[in-house]
Amino acid sequence: MHQALRSRTVFRPAAGAPAAPGPRPHPQHVRSLIDADALRVLHRAARVLLADLPDLTDRLVAALQDQEPAYRAAVTSDPAAIWQEVHRSLRHSVASLIDPRGSRDAARRCSWKIGATRAEQGLPLDALLHAFRLGGSLVWQGLIEETCRTAPEDVRLLVHIAADVWNFVDEHCTLVADAYRQVERQLAWRRENRLRVLADALLDGASRIADLPETAQALDLPEEGRYVVVAVTAGCPSDAAGARAAHGRGRRVYWHTGVEADYGIVLLGENESGIEGGSEVGSGSRDVGSPGPTSAVPPASGSARTGVSTAVSGLAAVGDARRLADIALDMCPRTGGTIRLTEHLPAALVVSTPDLGAALVERVLGPLSGLEPADEAVLLDTLATWLACDGSAQRAGERLYCHRNTVLNRLRRYEQLTGRSLSRPADLVEISLALTARGLRTR
Repeated sequence: MHQALRSRTVFRPAAGAPAAPGPRPHPQHVRSLIDADALRVLHRAARVLLADLPDLTDRLVAALQDQEPAYRAAVTSDPAAIWQEVHRSLRHSVASLIDPRGSRDAARRCSWKIGATRAEQGLPLDALLHAFRLGGSLVWQGLIEETCRTAPEDVRLLVHIAADVWNFVDEHCTLVADAYRQVERQLAWRRENRLRVLADALLDGASRIADLPETAQALDLPEEGRYVVVAVTAGCPSDAAGARAAHGRGRRVYWHTGVEADYGIVLLGENESGIEGGSEVGSGSRDVGSPGPTSAVPPASGSARTGVSTAVSGLAAVGDARRLADIALDMCPRTGGTIRLTEHLPAALVVSTPDLGAALVERVLGPLSGLEPADEAVLLDTLATWLACDGSAQRAGERLYCHRNTVLNRLRRYEQLTGRSLSRPADLVEISLALTARGLRTR
């Protein structure tokens, strides 16, 4: 608490200035006598309040119940604890009026502890500050009432210490608010850190079954439900933000920032099997000379690369979905795009086992490596385009700007060089997967 009485400065005119009209000011010692009298009145009334502190505490607790709804619930749930807190705060406050130097530190520690405790309990800061101001009003009212009762003629002297009393109240309101906000920041950091730990474990597939209810509550997602995981990475933050917004629009989603990608845990609707819409990669026609289902024009949203997993059931399976989203992300062109794994499962098989994919390329396409590079590229482009056109030599020729017979001749040459038949289903499957593996490896 500041000194109960502050020094007052007597006005003195500047040198050479004419004296102000009116009566001459009282000497400084007269003002000091008035301050001393006011201090005596204050101490006398404060000692009475301190002696009758339980009654003052009851009055403040009743005022809190009547005027502050947040405290009303606290008083109802634990009246003894609230009473003791109010009593302790009033005791330190009134003692500070009597002995500012001896009681100041204890009063500050008491207010700080109250602010910190109430922040941990979640009591609104506005309610806490209102309680302190009510306490200040009640103490001031008590000082006036006691002075009126014992020495009415001295009430006028209290005006000289009113500012000091309310400065004390303001000081402790500021102290309480500082303590509250400091603890609030600590709690927010702990909650955020705990949330990150839970999300990390969930996406890594390391969550314990016992932790799933807490994780569901923290992420605001149901423990049971159908989910996909969306993996997003981009060189530009605005592109990443746009991709996140596009894939989470209209859905409940929790976004987790990872080291190499951002992951969205997306809750699907009852009739949804996955995320639809947005920029597609591989859903349209393939580019000539780029075999495999991952070729497409970069999305209009920018450089963001997005991989969407297949749907899984329950939060417990989110770790599996995250691994599938990573596979889909690996299939995205470096220029950007979106891969939905549901639409590219054969390619996903190749990506998830790169060694087997390399072996398949060597077995199915290896015989073409002895050709001139340009000749090899023509055969591979023709084969990929023919597969993209569902085996139609006519449409493949239109895309390649050549006659259909030219397409057929190139396909027969491939069959002769590799010993494979494009009319045999098993060979077609291997050829398609080999082209996909080669496209992913050379991208």
